Parts: sequence; C-alpha cells; structure tokens
Amino acid sequence: MANAREVEQRIKSVKNIAQVTRALQAVSASKVKKTIQVLERTRPYSTKAWRVLQHIANQPQSEGLHPLLEQPPVVENVIVVLISGDRGLAGAYYSNIMRFLQVKFDEHPAGIRYITVGSKGRDILVRLGKDILAEFSNLPADPSYVDVSAIGRLAVEEFLDHNIDEVYLVYTDFINMIAQTPVIKKLLPLTKEGEERVSDFEEERNFSTEYIYEPGQEEILDNIIPRFTALQVFHAILESLASEHAARMVAMKNATDNATDLAGSLQLEYNKARQQAITNELLDIAGGAEALEQSL
Repeated sequence: MANAREVEQRIKSVKNIAQVTRALQAVSASKVKKTIQVLERTRPYSTKAWRVLQHIANQPQSEGLHPLLEQPPVVENVIVVLISGDRGLAGAYYSNIMRFLQVKFDEHPAGIRYITVGSKGRDILVRLGKDILAEFSNLPADPSYVDVSAIGRLAVEEFLDHNIDEVYLVYTDFINMIAQTPVIKKLLPLTKEGEERVSDFEEERNFSTEYIYEPGQEEILDNIIPRFTALQVFHAILESLASEHAARMVAMKNATDNATDLAGSLQLEYNKARQQAITNELLDIAGGAEALEQSL
C-alpha cells in the first residue's frame, strides 16, 4: 500500500485533471450549441440544393446537359473527400470515421486519392501510406462557405479535367448529442443514387418532371451545379463539426465522471493509509513507554 503522502499527491493530480476535463466539457457544450444552430439554418437549403441536383441528374438525356452529369464508361480513378478535424480528446470520433473509410475503400478496385479536411484524418492516412491529393487544416472555428469553397472547387476541377472519374464525400452525420454516424455521399458525377442517407424531414418527390430553363440552360447549369456541389462539402463540414463537438463533450463528461470516481477511491485509500500511519505511531509510543517503564 502506498503511503499517505503519495496517495494525497495522486488525489491532487486526479482532481486537477477533473477540473480540466470539466472545463473542456463546458467549452464543447457551448460550441456544439452554436454549431447546431448554424447547422439547422443551413440544412434545409443544402437539402433542397441537393434535391435540385438530383432532379437535374434525372432529366431526360441528363448527360448532355452538363459535364458534371456525364457518367464515365470505366471508373479508374476516385477522389475521396475525408472530413475529420484538427483537435483530439473526442473519444471514438476519429477511429469511427477512419474505420468506416477503410471498410468502404480499402478493397475498392479503382485508384483512390484523398482530399483531407482536418489534420487528424490526414495524419492517419499518411501513416497508412495513402495518396493524398490535397489537405485543408486549421479551418476557422465557425467556418463560412467562403472558407471551404476551395475544397469543393478543387474536386469539381479535377472531375472536369478528366483526372478522376468519381468523387465521394465521407463525413460524420450529426443525428443527436449521443449518436453521430459516418456516412458516404457520391458527389460526382451527379446521380439520384448519390446519397445513401436521406434526412427524416425530406419529402420524397417525383423526379420525372422536366425542367424548363430561363434565360438559358447552359448559363444556369454552369452556375448552380458547381456551386451546389461545393455547398454539399460545406454542409458536410458543418455536420462533422457538430458531431466532433458532441463527441468531445460526451468524452469529457465521461472523463470527468471517471476522475471523480477515482478521486473518491483514492480518498478511501488515503484514509486507510493515514489510519495505518496513526496506528503505527500509537504502537511505537506504547512500545516506547513500555520499554521505558521496564528500564526504570
């Protein structure tokens, strides 16, 4: 059994850690609340924009409408836009998204190149020896569309230059404070089957109606298709950001609870060690008194 001084030092250390994790929990709770508010304002517009893209992709002879709608005859090169984060202490958030990514693309027959958003995902891919085309890290705490538009623009340009045949978006979908699910979305070429998960509030629509474009089909599509495609990346970053803050808040709450329980256990151990030390001192006093009495 450790002596009382050592146990007391451990108690102080554990309590200091609990203060840090409690502060991080409070910060994450504040950030996730703000991010959810931004996400709720953005989600309806992003969802409708995606539905418009799906509608355009399902127009009669859609492949002739715009280059971003053209289906490649053979898929040889693929870009995966991986959205993670830059900060740790988020529990299993990063391991979940990386495990999901490996399951989906490790056995993919085409050549895979990655665009990473966040240093955590980039570092893991570097250790795995993956081919990274570009990386974006240290984004603002509250990113705007302007801050992340270059990511979607890079993917669109690579597709238009025929350097790649498909673009996938891998991110963490925010469901609630407890559940965050990794998802994959086929970003390019645009197809109705490009999204695996449809939000609960989305209504199923009939995509057979043909659009009439004014003032001109080419002018409209050249503007809305690249912009709406980049918007999906922005929306995915907001989803991942909310998921990251929620995961960190839960992880820090669990760490605080564990530290509190450990401090309580150490306090009992300290009391036992202190009691043992007092008992030993009393025994020494009693033994010394008895020895002195015998000598007299």
